[in-house]
Amino acid sequence: MRRIRNGLVLTLGITMTVGLAACGGDDGGTPAASDPNAKVELSLATFTEFGYEALIPEYERLHPNIKITHRKTGQGGPYHQDLITKLAAGSGLADVTAVEEGHLSNVLDKGSKFNDLPGIGPADASPDRWLGWKYDAAKTKDGKVIGYGTDIGPLAMCYRKDMLEAAGLPSDPEAVKPLFATWDSYFAAGDQYVAKTGGKAWFDSAAQNFNAMVNQLPTGYIGPDDKPTLDSNQGIKDAWTKVTGAVAKGQSAKLTAFSNEWNSGFKQGAFATKVCPAWMLGVIEEHSGPENAGKWAVTAAFPGGGGNWGGSYLTVPTQSKHPKEAAELAAWLTAPEQQIKAFQAKGTFPSQVKALEDPALLSETDAYFGGAKIGRLFAEQAKKVAKPQYKGPGDGQIQENASSPALQAVEQGKSPDEGWTQLLDAAKKITR
Repeated sequence: MRRIRNGLVLTLGITMTVGLAACGGDDGGTPAASDPNAKVELSLATFTEFGYEALIPEYERLHPNIKITHRKTGQGGPYHQDLITKLAAGSGLADVTAVEEGHLSNVLDKGSKFNDLPGIGPADASPDRWLGWKYDAAKTKDGKVIGYGTDIGPLAMCYRKDMLEAAGLPSDPEAVKPLFATWDSYFAAGDQYVAKTGGKAWFDSAAQNFNAMVNQLPTGYIGPDDKPTLDSNQGIKDAWTKVTGAVAKGQSAKLTAFSNEWNSGFKQGAFATKVCPAWMLGVIEEHSGPENAGKWAVTAAFPGGGGNWGGSYLTVPTQSKHPKEAAELAAWLTAPEQQIKAFQAKGTFPSQVKALEDPALLSETDAYFGGAKIGRLFAEQAKKVAKPQYKGPGDGQIQENASSPALQAVEQGKSPDEGWTQLLDAAKKITR
């Protein structure tokens, strides 16, 4: 997912769906270049807002022999389904094809259908360009690197200052940090908030918190052996117990994320805190409206240390007739200078180390959040992520089609044990 300045977020990560993939580089384009001056036509497929509109003509000016066709789509489920279909068909994908991190697990096991970028890309696209966890997440089991990282979604915590103050809780961004130090402290603060407000909700959705908790674990729904772990993964069971316990104590507003009711909940003050990747700031501002400007705050703290939710990669499928030129374009688009320009255009948060140290990023503030230094804040949060969790085939489907519905069922009256059984049953159907 990504934040769009002054507008809605159109892509909803694995919990929602994204746009239709473009036709690709193996659809009768120009022949492979035989010399540096030969004309080369490249296709680039992205979804929602990557911030590349001004960068593409800049690249063409710097490389007069390159012509880029940008096939950009908005939103819609077929994007990654279509990508997988075209991988199987062996044709139709763009020379440079974007993949959202929530769908990366369904691509990594098809690594033979993508170019190993270190082998064909420019020498300056070295691993130390990126945050280590971002770079490593695009590695296949046999060590191929199939994607150059674009944006990321480092996690912080957003909250309503006025609502915490009314409950007698700290509201200053520094003073609230102890409340958000661990999941235990977070849910303990939720108990206080519910008690002091006569039953008002502490957070929006059980699934939103649970997904963040699971993603922080050493092993998620699928183990490195590509087998499901739910029957034996104590970390997931503990997270389930904590979240459903908070639901039982009235902490959840019981809103399905990205539904109309959830959207309206921001403006209505239906909950006091929100798991907050960098792109969520734009969502909060859009749905809370100008009347709530200054009431929301964001702090450089997140239960359990840090985490990431969102971001994408640029890949070069083996279908491309111009893999070297495609890799050079992908490397340039994801270089620090271009990541800063994309951030300034669309708010896509950089994943490159030098970009995270750029004054243009570190000086970025957000008036809606009381002038918070959001560039520096989220750069700090990004560096707290230790390493990527392995995402095996079916991981995203379990999150979307098993855990989230099961937690919604608990919010609507099922017991935690009944919900857990529902989760297990649904996950088995996905992974069998």
